[in-house]
Amino acid sequence: MKFVDEATIIVEAGKGGHGCLSFRREKYVPKGGPDGGDGGDGGSVYLEADSALNTLIDYRFQRKHKAENGQPGSGRNCTGIKGEDLVLPVPVGTTVVDMDTHEVLGDLTRAGERLKVAQAGFHGLGNTRFKSSVNRAPRQTTKGSEGELRNLRLELKVLADVGLLGMPNAGKSTFIRSVSAARPKVADYPFTTLVPNLGVVSVQTHQSFVIADIPGLIEGAAEGAGLGIRFLKHLVRTRLLLHLVDVAPYDGSSPVESVRAIEHELEKFSETLASRERWLVLNKVDMVSEEDREAHCQAIIDELDWKGPVFSISALSGEGTKPLTQAVMRWIEDQAQEEAENPEFAEREAKRRRQMDDEARARIEAERQIRREARQGDDDDDDFDDDDYDVEVVYAPE
Repeated sequence: MKFVDEATIIVEAGKGGHGCLSFRREKYVPKGGPDGGDGGDGGSVYLEADSALNTLIDYRFQRKHKAENGQPGSGRNCTGIKGEDLVLPVPVGTTVVDMDTHEVLGDLTRAGERLKVAQAGFHGLGNTRFKSSVNRAPRQTTKGSEGELRNLRLELKVLADVGLLGMPNAGKSTFIRSVSAARPKVADYPFTTLVPNLGVVSVQTHQSFVIADIPGLIEGAAEGAGLGIRFLKHLVRTRLLLHLVDVAPYDGSSPVESVRAIEHELEKFSETLASRERWLVLNKVDMVSEEDREAHCQAIIDELDWKGPVFSISALSGEGTKPLTQAVMRWIEDQAQEEAENPEFAEREAKRRRQMDDEARARIEAERQIRREARQGDDDDDDFDDDDYDVEVVYAPE
């Protein structure tokens, strides 16, 4: 199957039923009168967050969704049947954007949360409604209104407390396997990770956080190199970034240059995201001899002029991972407490998240346009579609 984190759909609410024009015609009833009933309301369209889903792939195959129309009224003052609401399940973490107005309609961040995205049409009135002392036989009715029609873009962003950054083969997948029960693919070649992976890190009883591993970045990712930057949007919801760097890369590349390259791509993607709290994690320290390890790591820190927290670990052996996860847990709890106690701090955080969302959306659209223009010059590919950038993931038994 494919991991699809964006989809465009058309939703249409049901029309309201028309009011009925009718008069009583009964034997032995000397005076009849109007008895036309109202129509029924149409059905609305809702999106509902479903924890059982983790991809928007279903909406790539069926893009138009319509709720039921309301039924017209009938004689004997019978009201038409209301149209059924249409409820569309989406993964938790889905943002809904109106493509025509670019308005963010809502964020579905909790399982079971619902969002109305198309308002149903209202019912029409039957002629009984217009009866009065001076109009005993009204022939007036109203029609039901049209249901709302909207073009929507669904954007899925994974929900995690901590996000991992780094070059391909920096050891991000090995790290998430070491500290959680997640089992992403690990191999000795770049771009082993093709889609975001989530893992729950349990520090101790009733203390845990969620960590997200995204595909690695390389220099030029903002222009489409490697897997591009589209997966960076999954870090927008995180509170903390862990920047993993291989201290002894097999290709002899400079760890310092690797860090700077990632920082540059991060800034081009979103300056607000680049300013997020970020810790440096020096991975694969077991590849350096014990007598040279401290000096080697300190040289990297000094050359980067790094001022934030630094941790030295070996994701493969688990060395240093426990102090790191404990520090992360303390930091997350402190942030959560600050948000609960300080409304101004919570509002600033919410504003930053909205800003990161806007910047990410604009940058991804710019990257998509670059790819689209590049494909237009390729005479061999006359079947271009944005679906070409989805990543296909085949699940096979081990």
